[in-house]
Amino acid sequence: MKTKVISMLCVCVMLLALCAGCSQKGAETAEPALSDGVYSAVFETDSSMFHVNEALDGRGTLTVENGEMTIHVTLASTRVVNGYPGTAEEAQAEGAVLLEPSVDEVTYSDGMTEEAYGFDLPVPALDTEFDCAILGESGRWFDHKVKVYDPIPADAETGTETAGLPDGEYTIDVTLSGGSGKASVESPARITSKNGTAEVLIVMSSPHYEYMTVGDVQYDPVNEDGNSAFLIPFNPDIDGNMEVSALTTAMSEPHLIDYTLNFNMISIKGE
Repeated sequence: MKTKVISMLCVCVMLLALCAGCSQKGAETAEPALSDGVYSAVFETDSSMFHVNEALDGRGTLTVENGEMTIHVTLASTRVVNGYPGTAEEAQAEGAVLLEPSVDEVTYSDGMTEEAYGFDLPVPALDTEFDCAILGESGRWFDHKVKVYDPIPADAETGTETAGLPDGEYTIDVTLSGGSGKASVESPARITSKNGTAEVLIVMSSPHYEYMTVGDVQYDPVNEDGNSAFLIPFNPDIDGNMEVSALTTAMSEPHLIDYTLNFNMISIKGE
């Protein structure tokens, strides 16, 4: 009998040691939480009627502050009146705090702009489905499952720091504003990054541009035929805007016109 008790005690000790080892291993391999900052992240839903605007390639802006995550998503229209980080039943309960929409402007690849509603949604965890209810124009609530994953630091994803853009070829959606409003640029534009320096090829809508300036530096066309094309440094500000000037000879006299290149930073894609 004494021998059996000792054997059972030994087995218990071994099991406790094994469990402790497993717990320690799990702790060592647990994925660390995101550091505070701004990220681009995929926002996936279970519905073709409720999703991120097509101009944004399925991604939203994920903000992490004091370990709490919130994602801003711009939807495809203004038909979603309210949102709720939970179920439709919970959203209709007394005292429920609903998510109010913001009015976001999106720019499509053809240069067309449109207003759509956006929402700031709390994110309990990455790579895990969670409930999200939405209220349609009809006054009816709908239940959905959503998931947030693939966070990329905003400065690396957008390429605002060109040193963080790996060597390679990229494309990015771009529009042109300023001047008479008649001029435009070819979109998407092509970016070439090499040794920490990035350049973007801007193709104007006319062959009558003699040069383009960025700051105090003048850039001549890189082509002889077709619409004027300029290879300039890719260095937009945090909002994706870049001030340039271009000399046109399409008028009776040459005119240097100020423009703004509007880059859709979330649209950047590697080739």
